[in-house]
Amino acid sequence: MPSILALDQGTTGSTALIIHQDGTVLGRGYREFTQHFPRPGWVEHDPNEIFRVTLEAAREAIAAAKETPVGIGITNQRETVVLWDRRTLQPVAPAIVWQDRRTADRCRELKAAGAEAMIRQRTGLVIDPYFSATKLELLL
Repeated sequence: MPSILALDQGTTGSTALIIHQDGTVLGRGYREFTQHFPRPGWVEHDPNEIFRVTLEAAREAIAAAKETPVGIGITNQRETVVLWDRRTLQPVAPAIVWQDRRTADRCRELKAAGAEAMIRQRTGLVIDPYFSATKLELLL
């Protein structure tokens, strides 16, 4: 029976489903992880914890289904940003979550500089701390 592993890496947890080609759910796994609020307006996740709980959820789903999937589909937190060091394979910093507002001042600067139309045209997004580019700029 061909099936796929569907991974939904969400804001508060990771869900894994083994789904048969007819749409039947054959196995499910779920694990929560910690949200960190180091300062007002800041929201962070530990990338290693996300990786660990996602693997645990996937293993649980595969064990429940009693079969190995032939493919994987992944959804994630969209604008959450994490950088990995390619040499060490470790995160450079905590993940900056999509809810985090720490780049609000930079977003105001970009708007004041007249960058809003260009950014909207190139990305389809409005300038907002939700926007991942300012988070990447901060981390780099």
